[in-house]
Amino acid sequence: MDGSALRSFCLSLPGAFEDFPFGPDFSVFKVRAGAGPARMFALSDLAAEPLTVSLKCEPVLARQLRAVHPEITGAWHLNKTHWNGVRLDGALADSMVRDMIEDSYDLVVERLPRQDREALGWRRLAEEGR
Repeated sequence: MDGSALRSFCLSLPGAFEDFPFGPDFSVFKVRAGAGPARMFALSDLAAEPLTVSLKCEPVLARQLRAVHPEITGAWHLNKTHWNGVRLDGALADSMVRDMIEDSYDLVVERLPRQDREALGWRRLAEEGR
């Protein structure tokens, strides 16, 4: 997965948008529905070599993924209990990366108020077979 594919996939998720709170080189993908604050689910310098993305992850799964895949580590400058840094150098299948992005998105959206989840038309993406 390259930077363009990463951006396209993140922006394909309901309510997702790209923001640049850390400067013009660092994309932060957030979700917002309603008037509440936007919540981030993915962060990446899309032009970096190697390309990496930081993704939210359930803590037990985060530890399991890191133990099995050397491309997955604790995310730099984020709470390593809840965020993984994923190196996108081709060692991980794109389908796995997409699944991790969807999981990150789901973890963020499930904590939004019910009316915001409904406005997004959200159901766990993994359950939809997306």
